[in-house]
Amino acid sequence: MAYKISSECISCGVCEGDCPVEAISLGDSHYVIDAGLCIDCGACAGSCPVDAISAE
Repeated sequence: MAYKISSECISCGVCEGDCPVEAISLGDSHYVIDAGLCIDCGACAGSCPVDAISAE
């Protein structure tokens, strides 16, 4: 199950740097996770300062 970033994302970019497979990129309004690349490690969720990332 891939992780997902909600609209509560403040676009700080911390999660992008913490993703070991580079599955996170800046979308139109906030960061997004490519479900096809996500390996479900949870590194991004642990680093998000506003808890905007969760497992789908």
